[in-house]
Amino acid sequence: MSAIKPFTLAIPDSQLADLNTRIDLTRWPEKETVEDWSQGTPLAALQELVAYWRSGYDWRLCEARLNALGQFVTEIDGLPIHFIHVRSPHKGALPLIMTHGWPGSVIEFMGVIEALTNPDDPAQAFDLVLPSLPGFGFSGKPATTGWGVEKIGRAWGELMSRLGYTRWVAQGGDWGSAVTTAIGVQKVAGCAGIHLNMPIGRPLPEDLQNPTPAELKALGALQHYQEWDSGYSTQQRTRPQTVGYGLVDSPVGLAGWIFEKMWAWTDNSGSPFDALSRDQILDNIMLYWLPANGASSARLYWESFGSFAPQEIELPVAVSAFPREILPTPRKWVERNYRNLVHWGDMEKGGHFAAWEQPQAFVSELRAAFGKVR
Repeated sequence: MSAIKPFTLAIPDSQLADLNTRIDLTRWPEKETVEDWSQGTPLAALQELVAYWRSGYDWRLCEARLNALGQFVTEIDGLPIHFIHVRSPHKGALPLIMTHGWPGSVIEFMGVIEALTNPDDPAQAFDLVLPSLPGFGFSGKPATTGWGVEKIGRAWGELMSRLGYTRWVAQGGDWGSAVTTAIGVQKVAGCAGIHLNMPIGRPLPEDLQNPTPAELKALGALQHYQEWDSGYSTQQRTRPQTVGYGLVDSPVGLAGWIFEKMWAWTDNSGSPFDALSRDQILDNIMLYWLPANGASSARLYWESFGSFAPQEIELPVAVSAFPREILPTPRKWVERNYRNLVHWGDMEKGGHFAAWEQPQAFVSELRAAFGKVR
């Protein structure tokens, strides 16, 4: 059961034809009554993306790229875990496991793999392990409860052990931040330090008395999230099965659900395409459509939404703070729980999908952060 097996993607043509048929049969709603994204994904924007998906997008390019990287699967606690494993050509590379979030996937990391594994300076090299979360991508879908972030963190430790890594580091944002935090809290064997691009922290009552500019920004973002941006999470953490029917059955419904977050959560000037290309967005959506995991990925919110809470970590922690993060967390709040904060980077540009949006800055941050624990 601990065997690691090669994994090759070969989606049947019939499955791609089914996707096209479903797109052709879409029953579209009427246009929104506003001229912006405030009611959700605008009709014209989604129709434009879907038209390209139907007639211009080529899944086989993404499939070939993933296959060329080296994909594998191994069973942990009865669940198949899919992961990409890219070893550096340089000896002594530091093993690094990076975890994506929702509505992301391993596609988020495509733009940083080469720079991290094969840098000009061999002393900055990493061996990369990029797993798909349970219920996401091509990992298995849990059939029972219990696969929360704490269990996933322990599973990642088992994965690294199976790969022969006895000392390694971990990185994550969004759900990846929760999993990576869980690795730090549980002191998973072998982990020497973690990096987060979505640190978890909350204000204390005294912070509200005379807040700093950074705290005012964070409090404003929290209010906006609760009032206008958290509907998806409320649905997914309370009734993931209900929303899953539409996400698994309708490609346009799935695209509208995910595309909105490409607008809301990236550092853009009004369009998601200011931050990400159409192909990047569709490659990612396909990792939800092809495995039919709209329900299983949503179920992680039901399992673990409460895990987004401050917890003390004794391991070395590094943080990169991107300005358009959903919930920016001031350093003051973070330092209360990350007792060994070895690096803090205030970034000039970028949003929630750090590696995806700002690959060069992300790579520089990881080099600086983990240079202190090599």
